[in-house]
Amino acid sequence: MESKLKVKLVRKAKITTYRFTDYFKGFENVEAVRRLFGEKTEQVLSNLEVEFAGFRGYMAINEADGHLLISAKYFNEGDEVDLYLDIIHELAHVKQFMEGKELFDYDYTYVARPTEVEAYRCAVEEARRLGLSEERICEYLRTEWMGDKDFERLAKSVGINCK
Repeated sequence: MESKLKVKLVRKAKITTYRFTDYFKGFENVEAVRRLFGEKTEQVLSNLEVEFAGFRGYMAINEADGHLLISAKYFNEGDEVDLYLDIIHELAHVKQFMEGKELFDYDYTYVARPTEVEAYRCAVEEARRLGLSEERICEYLRTEWMGDKDFERLAKSVGINCK
């Protein structure tokens, strides 16, 4: 991934908090990230904290202050492309947080929540730019907590045919 994307993941995370740029190298040059933050990209990424934690799962945003929460196990052992796309997804949430959007609006189901759909669209757009097949993108979108109907709804919302 590093050679194609010109980013590097320093995959030896210990359970504590770091600066994003300590573990995610080159993301300031990723066009998808630059579209999110524009001229403030370097500033946002250098000030963003990442908390590697011992929870099961993947990644999230701390709704109190907007820092990234990442499963240390997932970061250290997960598929690099999935990690990369998850970072794009979560950085979209960082931007939403900075804009004051309600990230966890429980008036919506997870797959219908506007902030989730927007973040997944960013990840899907980047996956397409990378040349991932529709099948591989569907594999990325599928999570263990999503039933078939929710999965189909999300795929449709982000413009992917996963049938």
